[in-house]
Amino acid sequence: MTHETLNPAELRRVFGAFPSGVAAIAALIDGAPVGIAASSFTSVSLDPPLVSVCVAHTSTTWPLLRDAPRFGVSVLAADQAEAGRQLAARNADRFANLNLRVTADGAVLLEGASAWLDCSTHAVHPCGDHDIIVLRVHDLDADHAVWPLVFHASKFHRLQA
Repeated sequence: MTHETLNPAELRRVFGAFPSGVAAIAALIDGAPVGIAASSFTSVSLDPPLVSVCVAHTSTTWPLLRDAPRFGVSVLAADQAEAGRQLAARNADRFANLNLRVTADGAVLLEGASAWLDCSTHAVHPCGDHDIIVLRVHDLDADHAVWPLVFHASKFHRLQA
């Protein structure tokens, strides 16, 4: 088998056929919330409790977050599409008008999310043009009555009953 160069736009189009949730990864840095939106969030392990998120090497926010002692991971609710757009924006106040909760260790969580996790960095694995960030879960909760936001084909969607 030979190595083929695949078109990045075509990769994005095909990868986008797989729906995912949207998570906010955030922490308090120098007294202010800093965070990103990620559709690459997934569970990894039950014992120990681990989750992961993939962050592009081109991210200008991850270097600010990297050394935070704790991260809040908020699984965005279906009615939080605007928050998802805001958290993914460049050169904007990503947390303007969002209802937040900050833990004693500095994890930033979005109120109204369908699930939340309080995490710390367990491992970082460089892989291609991204880092795979493995997070250790210290606390968590979910409200299954709150439907999650879904990302599919580069757009936000809602689940239908």
